[in-house]
Parts: sequence; structure tokens; C-alpha cells
Amino acid sequence: MGKELQVAALENGTAIDHIPSDAVFKVVSLLQLQKLNNRITIGNNLKSSKMGSKGIIKVSDKFFREDELNRIALVAPNVNLNIIRNFEVVEKKKVVLPDEIVEIMKCNNPKCITNNEPMKTRFHVTDKEKVELQCHYCEVKIKKEEVVLL
Repeated sequence: MGKELQVAALENGTAIDHIPSDAVFKVVSLLQLQKLNNRITIGNNLKSSKMGSKGIIKVSDKFFREDELNRIALVAPNVNLNIIRNFEVVEKKKVVLPDEIVEIMKCNNPKCITNNEPMKTRFHVTDKEKVELQCHYCEVKIKKEEVVLL
């Protein structure tokens, strides 16, 4: 048996699990983890019986707001969140796409007013399963693969 590196257990904080490997660093950027001084552990391309490979992010002493977490659903719709206190998982959540996404992604239509005026982008989520959105202003439809984060 080879030695396995065990990620340190979290005493208090949030573990974001079952992130598709290709979305781990998008999640880091959406949650702006690079700006935190908390201890953060990022594991990627880990073996997963469910997914083949997955990523996990553990953030010590940080509990995210609902609106922060829902951003993750844009790039990683089925992640699990484990809220940990005193080394115990006290709550498990699934991330859910909200009905509307504001100021997280840009519109892919170069003629859209949001790309030509200083204003917030707004998208209506038209399909939460497949992650499909529609621009509030120009009505262009955007699929998950086409999402460009701000």
C-alpha cells in the first residue's frame, strides 16, 4: 500500500465536494477565495466512484451566504456543501441555481447594452438542470459551456 496524503480535517468551516475537476478553479474564482486569509485546501483530480474524478475545496472558518454559494451552480451544478463545526458535519446542502443571476457573468452578445454601457448584467435561468440562461436585456440564450464569468 502506498502512502496517501490526507487533507487535514476541518474544525470549523465549509467543504465543497463533488466539484467537476474542470470547474475547481472557476469555483475558486467565483467565491474569490484568493482574497481570503483563511486556510484553504484545494484538491483536484481526486478519484471519485460517482464522477471518475472530482475536486474538493475546504475553507477553514468560513461560512458562505446563500447568494455566494448559488454562484457555484453556474459552473458546477451538483456540488455538495458540508458545513462543519467542531469537526462534525452539521449540515449538508446541495447548491441550487437561483432564478436570476446578476453581475456574475457577461452577455455573449457584443451588441447587448450591458457590453456597451456601464450597467449590471441580469440573466433569467430558463433551465436549471442543463444550466441555460437568457439575458434580461437582449434575450440572447446562453448555455453552461458558453458562460463567461466577469
